[in-house]
Amino acid sequence: MEPILTYRGRIVTVQDAAFIQQLIDRNPTDSRRRLSVKLCQAWDWRQANGAFRDMVCRGLMLALHRAGHIRLPAKKMTPNNPLARRRAPETIAIDQRPIKGKLSAIKPLLFKQVRRTDAEELFNSLLAQYHYLGYTQPVGEHLKYIVYSQDRPIACLSWSSAARHIGCRDQFIGWSQPQRTANLRFMAYNSRFLILPWVRVPHLASHILGRMNRILPSDWQAVYHHPIYYLETFVDTERFAGTCYKAANWTYLGDTTGRGKNDQTHRPNRSIKAVWGYPLDKRFRTYLTAGASA
Repeated sequence: MEPILTYRGRIVTVQDAAFIQQLIDRNPTDSRRRLSVKLCQAWDWRQANGAFRDMVCRGLMLALHRAGHIRLPAKKMTPNNPLARRRAPETIAIDQRPIKGKLSAIKPLLFKQVRRTDAEELFNSLLAQYHYLGYTQPVGEHLKYIVYSQDRPIACLSWSSAARHIGCRDQFIGWSQPQRTANLRFMAYNSRFLILPWVRVPHLASHILGRMNRILPSDWQAVYHHPIYYLETFVDTERFAGTCYKAANWTYLGDTTGRGKNDQTHRPNRSIKAVWGYPLDKRFRTYLTAGASA
């Protein structure tokens, strides 16, 4: 079967396009959204949590339409895109009295997963105010944590879906492209890590990372109904040395190319990032290379 498009890791053939066009022709009054749901049902195309991937399917159908492989019906409406129209986080004031001293003096620490809770607005606000990258709404699977000491927030961490392709990471794991496509969801990416600027406690960052290694897998399983076996993060080498990751026993894997995921120029266009990784299971390579031919 002749492939004509690869979209989000799914290879689409000429026969697939013909099937989609037949689906469209058989349902001439259906909207694009309804057609995408029917195609997901026909293909049994689901997320790890069992929900249909109808938004991704809609994007695939639009890509096929634009390439001339199928003919979609005219748009019936333009739905509101909450991500495109999302308001900037509101500024929430909190106690900024300095927190200093030994790590033992601020324990016990409380880790709260705050996505889809009342505390999510506080998380968004703290990152927008105090993280050098600001706040960006994660896309795909993600969880958000606030770390508290004596009811005061002292740190924020977000974990997201892993990057599609990182050369040094992929070489370290030893997987093929089909294996990466099949198993990328079993990794999580530490997309933000913030210690609030008035907190000055030695060894706090590495301690938090060590605790997260034990907390995150069960939370991810509970929310997304699949395990994770490996963690990764990128450290801007122009700003940081990655000391806390090293102290938490993460492994330096190499550097990014600085070109970004959609690069067409093959030239660096952003800062180089150091890639760090942490295995959650000693059999991580076995799990990440399973279920697809090399």
